[in-house]
Amino acid sequence: MTPPVAPSRLPPEPHSPSSGRASRRHRNGLAAALRVARALLVSQYALMLEYRAEILLWALSGLLPLLMFALWSGAPAGAAAGISPQAFARYFLAAFVVRQFTVVWVVYAFEEDNLLGRLSPLLLQPLPLVWRYAAAHLAEQATRLPFVLAMVGLFVLAVPEAGWLPSPGRLLLAVLAAHLGFWLNFLLQHAITMLCFWSERASALERFLFMPYLFLSGMLAPLDLYPEAVRRLALLTPFPSMLYVPAQIASGGPIDIAAGFQSVAGWLALLIPINLVLWRAGMRRYAAMGG
Repeated sequence: MTPPVAPSRLPPEPHSPSSGRASRRHRNGLAAALRVARALLVSQYALMLEYRAEILLWALSGLLPLLMFALWSGAPAGAAAGISPQAFARYFLAAFVVRQFTVVWVVYAFEEDNLLGRLSPLLLQPLPLVWRYAAAHLAEQATRLPFVLAMVGLFVLAVPEAGWLPSPGRLLLAVLAAHLGFWLNFLLQHAITMLCFWSERASALERFLFMPYLFLSGMLAPLDLYPEAVRRLALLTPFPSMLYVPAQIASGGPIDIAAGFQSVAGWLALLIPINLVLWRAGMRRYAAMGG
């Protein structure tokens, strides 16, 4: 009788040395990038701490939403639109906080570096210049945080109906929306910054854009108070995503959250390639000019 034959087994595939090396390179590259990011953020934060008195003045210069609350709190328009004094207080307090952490000044920093001749040494460094400016903004926000919390506390003491704590879900969505609004504002201003390769005063265009931002972002009033045509026009621009959307989410006001995130995602998808194209064109011009 013939004994049963054991089923054949295929030998295991040998481990590919090239795939192992690629995996290690990927892990090492990611670890190196995280170390660079951490070092950059720490160094920028240490630098911003030296300017904390100036940052306090910047924070105080952003009190416009709280001043607008003082103006609107006695106006009958809010009651006509169905907005209670408590809702007004919460909205403008949220708008104040969102504005503090979405303010962007990259065009002024880049313009100064360009005019003072600091741009060429920065471009020679292996780190992309945009990440240095982004890290500076994040470090400035961390330095600004204690001042903002103190001002929020003082405002709540003066206006008790403004004090509230959003639900965890709303708070998380508001923080995410504010962070996306910051990056949207950063990319929009960074696109304007690239004009510094052709003009020494690109910041003038940024100051020009501040006027539509002021009226269409919801800083002066909730967009619910605007005429329907103006409100629809505002929602077609990127400005509500920088302030109105996160402020409404945080304050618990009526808003289509999904539409708000879709809008900011669309603008980010549009501005990222625009920034890349402008950066490459600007670098070619800078090199041709002997920069």
